[in-house]
Amino acid sequence: MADWQVTAVTINCPSVAEEVTIIVKSDWSVQCSGFEKYASSRRAQLALVDRSLTIKRVLECKSVECNQITEYVQKLQAEENHKIEPTGDKK
Repeated sequence: MADWQVTAVTINCPSVAEEVTIIVKSDWSVQCSGFEKYASSRRAQLALVDRSLTIKRVLECKSVECNQITEYVQKLQAEENHKIEPTGDKK
C-alpha cells in the first residue's frame, strides 16, 4: 500500500478531447472526471458525439480502463517500488 492517501493529475485526454482529472487513492482505486461526466449524463454523451462530428474523429470515453489512466497508475506504482529499500543492517 502506498504511503500517501490520494494523488491526482489533470491531463488533456485524447479520448474525449478535453482536460480530465485522474484521481488515484492509496488502495489503487481510480476515478476519472471524464468518465464520471460522460457515464452519468445522456446530455454529456450527446455533446461528445457532436464534438466528434465537429473535429471529424471518434471521441469515446473508455471508462477507467483507458490507456491514460493505466499509464498514470503504472507510473505511480513504479515510483512506489523505487521507494522500497531492501531490509538489512544500516551502517
